[in-house]
Amino acid sequence: MFEGANGPTTFEGEEILLAKGVVIAPDLLTNGGGVTCSYFEWLKNLEHVSPGKMTKKYEEKSVAKLLTLMGVELGDNIKIEGATEKDIVYTALDEIMSGAVKDNWNFAIHKDLNFRDACLVNAISKIKTHYEECGITL
Repeated sequence: MFEGANGPTTFEGEEILLAKGVVIAPDLLTNGGGVTCSYFEWLKNLEHVSPGKMTKKYEEKSVAKLLTLMGVELGDNIKIEGATEKDIVYTALDEIMSGAVKDNWNFAIHKDLNFRDACLVNAISKIKTHYEECGITL
């Protein structure tokens, strides 16, 4: 079950779902994609350059070179296009979110926690580690 944004399951509801063997993915994980895309937008606004503009021509030339090496003749009617900004955002989002799910799932297995608790404990552990590395003791 996936929790909605800012709408976590109540303690009583969680107990019922866990008793039925339901895996609960907390809202902080399932809605992280929106926050991640906002971060990408923030980065884009800082640089005033869209990610696609930085890589598009390179990708087009790379594909053309690969096709030429494979013996494909590139005529005038063959059009090679690099990744769009949307492609780049979706690829980066998939990488980040898939990694987060794997990381938290492995944490749940290693710590013998249900998935929802593992996500929360893992997040708090990362914050604690960051504070320690900055010299802030709790």
